[in-house]
Amino acid sequence: MISDGRILVYGAYGYTGRLIIAELKRVGINPVIAGRDEAKLSQLAKETELTFEVLDISDTSRFIRILKSTDILIHCAGPFVHTAEPVAEMCIGAECHYIDITGEYAVFEQLRALNEAAQKAKIMLLPGAGFDVVPSDCLAAHLASRLPGSDRLLLAFTSRGGGISRGTARTMVAGIPDGLVYRSEGILKKKPLGSATRITDFGNFKQLTVGISWGDISTAFFSTGIPNIEVYTGSTRGQVRFLKWAHRLRFLFKLGWVQQWLYSRIDKRPPGPGKEKREKARSFLYGEVSNTDNHCKQYLETPEGYTLTARSVVLITQKIMDGNFKVGYQTPSSAYGADLVLEIEGVNGWK
Repeated sequence: MISDGRILVYGAYGYTGRLIIAELKRVGINPVIAGRDEAKLSQLAKETELTFEVLDISDTSRFIRILKSTDILIHCAGPFVHTAEPVAEMCIGAECHYIDITGEYAVFEQLRALNEAAQKAKIMLLPGAGFDVVPSDCLAAHLASRLPGSDRLLLAFTSRGGGISRGTARTMVAGIPDGLVYRSEGILKKKPLGSATRITDFGNFKQLTVGISWGDISTAFFSTGIPNIEVYTGSTRGQVRFLKWAHRLRFLFKLGWVQQWLYSRIDKRPPGPGKEKREKARSFLYGEVSNTDNHCKQYLETPEGYTLTARSVVLITQKIMDGNFKVGYQTPSSAYGADLVLEIEGVNGWK
């Protein structure tokens, strides 16, 4: 048990990092905040009355030295495809538990390869501890338990009244050159952006959804063993047309100056949805598993994505502090079971 242990939030001054810090403080946990920008950290420290550490991933020796006196690192500094692996490796070296909020499938693949090293260090690596991918991973595990022997999994999610942060928008832009990634017979494969669409029934309403390279094509495969996995998200006809256009011109999105121009446009937007908007918004998920003989479906309704992220990260942090964790690489459901998501305030599911 590490109930009096030190929690460090890296990337603390980002939009989601701030929400997580507020939720930690709400439940009586005062973390140490960290990041690269001393000015931003100093300002946040004044606002929250927390101590801070200026840390840069490139300064490995200092980072590990700080982590050696830390019990749990909550990693919020994306894009995680560049930051997650080196930070997780430093956590292994320092024997410090690792949590992050990524939804990038490539990051889950990277960190899964560190499983043996994490086991030897007796720590848990749990990426995807927020909306990406707690609800969908738990939904996948729940469905797999209801229909053993399933060989296909379809997941879809959408929101009513929410929005995205600058960090999420940046990640979406960076992923355009990869196309649409899905899992077929256990192998990650690609097809054109915008080429997979369906009308998804979310229970109380139906909506157009489009295929997305969501983290579950990695995490749900680990959690359930189901070899064929596709994920969809709420969309519009106009957004689908844009995706098809972007795919045809995807070579442009690989150019550094094009990405920087798009990032500059993103950075002019608000950091993310405001408190009032988040409180009114809801997220909806649909899952379906099947085999040659049967199929099974399930709905799930949750708070808005960023609100859920803050709550789920803190819930998992509390569990680790109480000594409730599994060593090695884990997904939310492999660590805590399919019903983990039902412990989060505001979730309506199968119980």
